[in-house]
Amino acid sequence: MRGLWFLLVLVAVAKAERVFTGDQVIRVNVQSEEQIELLQALEANEEWELDFWLHPVSTELPVDIRVPRSSLRAVKDYLDVHYMPFAVLIDNIQELLDEEKAEMEDNQMRERSTKSFNFGAYHRLETIYSWMDTLVAQHPNLVTKEQIGRSYENRPMYVLKFSTGGHRRPAIWIDTGIHSREWVSQATGVWTANKIATDYGTDASLTSLLDTMDIYMLILANPDGYAYTHSNDRMWRKTRSRNSGSPCRGVDPNRNWDAGFGGPGASRNPCSDSYHGPSAHSEIEVKNVVNLIKSHGNFKSFISVHAYSQLLMYPYGHSCKNVPHQPELDSVGRAAVQKLSSLHGTRYKVGSICKIIYQASGGSIDWSYDMGIKHSYAFELRDTGRYGFILPANQIIPTASETWLALKHIMEYVRDHPY
Repeated sequence: MRGLWFLLVLVAVAKAERVFTGDQVIRVNVQSEEQIELLQALEANEEWELDFWLHPVSTELPVDIRVPRSSLRAVKDYLDVHYMPFAVLIDNIQELLDEEKAEMEDNQMRERSTKSFNFGAYHRLETIYSWMDTLVAQHPNLVTKEQIGRSYENRPMYVLKFSTGGHRRPAIWIDTGIHSREWVSQATGVWTANKIATDYGTDASLTSLLDTMDIYMLILANPDGYAYTHSNDRMWRKTRSRNSGSPCRGVDPNRNWDAGFGGPGASRNPCSDSYHGPSAHSEIEVKNVVNLIKSHGNFKSFISVHAYSQLLMYPYGHSCKNVPHQPELDSVGRAAVQKLSSLHGTRYKVGSICKIIYQASGGSIDWSYDMGIKHSYAFELRDTGRYGFILPANQIIPTASETWLALKHIMEYVRDHPY
């Protein structure tokens, strides 16, 4: 009987949802290189269990830190002692998460009663996969759902392929949600897929694009992580693979690509949110994409969508040297951001990953560029820190619709400038 009780306790612990009551997000405005080093030392301190949303890399960029309630006093004292000004961006994370959850539950009930799908709401993995079937059923001559493999926890990984026919035509790749807690990324992917399907045949430019090229969309690039953000830990970023010799699970799937693998900006510590993994492409979720891109062999653009910070970036991340196509990538990026800003006035910065944020090795768009896919870009969507990873659902459609204008510009440019 005791054994059964112990087992039940273990199951309850495993299923328990992590709470963030009293946790705050603090923004530090760094004023010197010395302060960057002090914050990097803070980042290395595992005792306080800090979660850096924006890392200490430059005096031009703020540093955002999720601080557990138990560490608030110690962290604020540390900042005061070193004369680092800070502000509280989010006073109590759990309050935002409770609101988010209540909104999702209300939406679920509404969707059930109206048998509809609300693109301005966040959804669980199962709901998104089910919606994909509906999209395919509504547009059978344009959209197919293809399984590219399974995740570590054996979930299917699906791409939506938008094609009007032909074999291995020039193609555009778009993935969303590689970091699971960046929910506006996956939601933007869903909205965008629906936009492509419904605008074909009415939007002349998109129609001409799909008459000559295919679009592949991987909306849930990290399905295990995404499911885990709904069931256990809303702030989970990595995959869910087990790490040999460590109690900590998961690998940062955007440090796991074979492009400067294991270099600066990636951690060798399995407990770190930027752990690069035991080897390049060790994560099955990454390997599945690599296999598809390589076997297809005719992708002309590779676009990965993240959040947050409002940036449009191109390679490299693992090195600060300019890539050969830097002037063209920069020019296309700036024109795309101009289109994006025209809708709601949202301001984006453009540049290489290394120069605009920080050196980060093993990233997907560095790998795709090295594979010969010239037009490789990464978006960081809204916002600039007010809500960070907990962007309210009422910003999904404004975010997705402005991002669409930038995506469309890049895709049109790729169509009109074959190589």
